[in-house]
Amino acid sequence: MNSTNELDFLAHSAGALAQLQAGFDQWQRTHFTRRPPEFFALELNGEAGELANLEKKTWKGKTIPAEQFADEAADVLIALMNYANARGVDLESAVATKCAEIARRRNADPSHAP
Repeated sequence: MNSTNELDFLAHSAGALAQLQAGFDQWQRTHFTRRPPEFFALELNGEAGELANLEKKTWKGKTIPAEQFADEAADVLIALMNYANARGVDLESAVATKCAEIARRRNADPSHAP
């Protein structure tokens, strides 16, 4: 699969991530205290840590309800959106650029293919 075809999903979803990010920005500004990007970076790491702890528990054999994974994953996404907005990161552009770079590397070195 060449890099153009493997990234078609980005073209088909153009604007969706930007719209989601803008919605989160409006929601955050309307309902919550303004915080610096450093706050959201720490929050993001905390939420990702909580998700990782759930995975660690499953790895050790404990049964975790699916709703807990969904709840923590949602927290991670919200924290990421808040961080990106506070830092002025255009996630749609950043993701497209990163996916194109990953595809370029994979095509240049097939040993990196899944």
